[in-house]
Amino acid sequence: MHKVRVYAENNQRIITERKTVSSVEEFWYKKTAAVPIGYRLMATIFRILAFLRRVSFTWLFFRTYRSPVPVIVVGNITVGGSGKTPVVVWLVNLLKKHDFKPGIVSRGYGGKADSWPQQVRPDSDPNVVGDEAILLARRSNCPMAVGPNRPAAVKALLQHTDVDIIISDDGMQHYALERDIEIAVIDGQRRFGNGLFLPAGPLREPLSRLRKVDFRINNGGKLEPYEMPMNLQMNRVINVCKPSVTKNIEDFKGKSVHAVAGIGNPGRFFDQLIRQGITLIKHPFSDHHLFAKEDVLFKDEMPVLMTQKDAVKCERFDNKNLWYVSVSAIMKPELEKGIIEMVNKVRINARGKHGC
Repeated sequence: MHKVRVYAENNQRIITERKTVSSVEEFWYKKTAAVPIGYRLMATIFRILAFLRRVSFTWLFFRTYRSPVPVIVVGNITVGGSGKTPVVVWLVNLLKKHDFKPGIVSRGYGGKADSWPQQVRPDSDPNVVGDEAILLARRSNCPMAVGPNRPAAVKALLQHTDVDIIISDDGMQHYALERDIEIAVIDGQRRFGNGLFLPAGPLREPLSRLRKVDFRINNGGKLEPYEMPMNLQMNRVINVCKPSVTKNIEDFKGKSVHAVAGIGNPGRFFDQLIRQGITLIKHPFSDHHLFAKEDVLFKDEMPVLMTQKDAVKCERFDNKNLWYVSVSAIMKPELEKGIIEMVNKVRINARGKHGC
């Protein structure tokens, strides 16, 4: 369901905001909003099931898979965008800098492949493997496999490539895959909302789960104890239909644009653009929204700025006004050092176990 607000300017009707109406997120992130009793009851059931599932894997009631190469999990304990994708890309580049050969596994959310797992290339079809998978394959330039079964995706990657370390994107709750290092990404602005479990709140696991991870990365907010800061830096602005045509983000300063975002937290993207001095006409959509041509076609000739994840699904539209903003994660050197030290320790321990 969409809510559209319009205003008249020079006798033209212009869409000023197209908003995905979500009463659920209203009470997730507004502490004053009342949570329906039915949602609270379902949240209690969800919390119990999440606990039982984790315990079942921990106590080996369910079978787990131990990869022959180290596994780093990047995830979070909430639903919605916290900034995992730029963290994964940053981590790939960090590992490459230290002579590792990383590969990525992910769910392939939104993909409609007939069989899983699927190998992902930069030119793969997002309808088959999912939009985030294409984005990661393009940004990371490393082998990638997707599928609902993480161990199967890891096995496929190891069978067809020479990767020596695996990054599991959004993999904290996929306990069938054993992991050596866990990195939790926290939305520094929204954090954990009302602190309730799905569907009454955004939590997939309790806050105590964060005590068990190796690193906590805070995306753009006030730091709490044991958290490391991450800032997203906007880089080049690239034409969706003609990637060879690029601009600087500063070129849009003082101008009005349509801002489109079908991600977990559109507000963060909009706020970043506003901080660049850009005037926005906002068009937020739900996460993984399947864009139609009409969603990004406007009566005026103003530029349309979007995320790279959204651009993957809009390439098929012949629209010269579409641009995506490339972003990169900026981390502290202490975090880089800590992760590499832990990876090397894991590798040394693995060699010792195998007598190498």
